[in-house]
Amino acid sequence: MKVNFTGLSDPGLIRSNNQDDYHIDPEGRFFIVADGMGGHAGGEEASRIATREIQAYLVTNWHSPEPSPKLLEQALWRANEAILQDQQNHPERADMGTTAVVVIFRDQPWCGHVGDSRLYRLRETQLEQVTEDHTWVARAIKIGDITAEEARIHPFRHVLSRCLGREDLHQVDVRPLDVTMGDRLLLCSDGLTEELVDQTIADNLQNTHLLDKAAISLVEAAKEQGGHDNITVVIVALEQNN
Repeated sequence: MKVNFTGLSDPGLIRSNNQDDYHIDPEGRFFIVADGMGGHAGGEEASRIATREIQAYLVTNWHSPEPSPKLLEQALWRANEAILQDQQNHPERADMGTTAVVVIFRDQPWCGHVGDSRLYRLRETQLEQVTEDHTWVARAIKIGDITAEEARIHPFRHVLSRCLGREDLHQVDVRPLDVTMGDRLLLCSDGLTEELVDQTIADNLQNTHLLDKAAISLVEAAKEQGGHDNITVVIVALEQNN
């Protein structure tokens, strides 16, 4: 089984800058999407610090005896510490933070995330959201206070309960991934999921064989629905070796 991949980031139709960032390991070992917040410069800086620190930690420690879930967890904590340090060095960016969703293929596939950037798995025609948003509305849905339909237009839908760049961050989510040949994984920022329902995401992800075209199709579909935020997608396809 081999891994093919592509990524695309677009500022959307409303924002003048792009506070999203992503990184694809050239060898296909790991993939990162981050969505920054905290003002024009702060959001851009936070997402870039996160992708840089996570990438550097994973590359440096890839062949260490550290178990994969611990490796991934430590990479996220390293990013959090780096953003906090930058906040201290640059008080004008004191309110910046970022989401992060990371997938690694090491002994087996693992996912780690903080915030509301998501990982989806498409298996045949079925799209499943693998990550659980760290947001106020996700918690409200879970306990039955609001419905998923109400959450899509709720005024608090962008309020994060966790993100990188906070001293009170006490937990990051790390889990093994169930994948098989033929699956497609989608890492994305909420600029995609705010505009498109899951069925539309699935349709665009599965109907285009070429990954680059699938990425363009997803971004363009989000822009057709308004493109109110930055849009970032990374697609990973698990395919048979030739």
